[in-house]
Amino acid sequence: MTTKRPIKVLIVDDSLLFREVIDRGISTDPYITTVPSAKDPFDARDKLLQYHPDVMVCDVEMPRMNGIDFIRRLLPQYPLPIIVVSGANQAVLDAMSAGAVEFVPKPDMKSTQDVGRFIQELIAKIKIAAGSTVSRSRLASAPAASSRQHAAVDKSLGKDPLIAIGASTGGIEAIDVLLRSLPSTMPGIVIVQHIPPQFSRMFAERLNASLPFTVQEAKDGDLVKPGHVYIAPGDFHMDVVKAGSTFKIRCYSGSKVNGHCPSIDILFQSVAKEAGNAAIGIILTGMGYDGARGLLAMRRRGARTLAQDEASSVVYGMPKAAFELGAAEKQVPLSKMSQTLLSLI
Repeated sequence: MTTKRPIKVLIVDDSLLFREVIDRGISTDPYITTVPSAKDPFDARDKLLQYHPDVMVCDVEMPRMNGIDFIRRLLPQYPLPIIVVSGANQAVLDAMSAGAVEFVPKPDMKSTQDVGRFIQELIAKIKIAAGSTVSRSRLASAPAASSRQHAAVDKSLGKDPLIAIGASTGGIEAIDVLLRSLPSTMPGIVIVQHIPPQFSRMFAERLNASLPFTVQEAKDGDLVKPGHVYIAPGDFHMDVVKAGSTFKIRCYSGSKVNGHCPSIDILFQSVAKEAGNAAIGIILTGMGYDGARGLLAMRRRGARTLAQDEASSVVYGMPKAAFELGAAEKQVPLSKMSQTLLSLI
């Protein structure tokens, strides 16, 4: 990434040692500079006003005020891209729902290799966050589907329908918003969200607890059922194969594709081959171009295809790549994605 000036980063963490590890690590990149760090949200508030950083890296568990409450209070007043750094727990997903754009799991501080991995991932996500859009209005969801829409779905579905969704940065909240506006009578939905392995199961369990669907982390051999949503497990590719009147999910380890495992292209290519024109593909917010070629393959096989629009995307990378490639029939605001999907069905 090139930029006219370095990205200014504010680090917020109650541990002085961890603040110094992050500071020294990310400062090795010529496109990143740090402002004086903060030990808690109250200290961070003063540093924000004094130094006007471009990105904030924030811990979740801190004294005086936790990171989630801080994000909720901060963003309406100061719309700043925030990367959450935390251990593997549900608090990370709460922070994403509060408005954080990305997260990085905390490293094992006893492992030099793990700390190095952490710093490289954090640097990459700081650069993505610096180009992201932070707006509370982008998360406004469409009204829940009405009973009339439920009946229309039941009546108009074709044979063996399948819905495939791909997302990356900003996708955790975008997927929640989209699914929350759909009826429980939807056909089976398969999703690839770029997410670390320890969080994919948490994400599925969180959605399952709050949505009318049965949402689960996909397992190799699962049969796709109506009213069910399957989230690709982190660090495993997911695709589908025809199995009688339905589809069977395959999950397997493999090299990264387009820099990711799971890869959206892997899923979309299999949906194009196995479901043809009985499928709908949706690509949501995210950095890069993963999913664009797979969505094009789906469209060429007769599937209906949609991409999230720029205004509602946290990062308008993957949707843009798909639209410019001719893979997406149209670009749709997140708030209207559910009704557009229902109209296609």
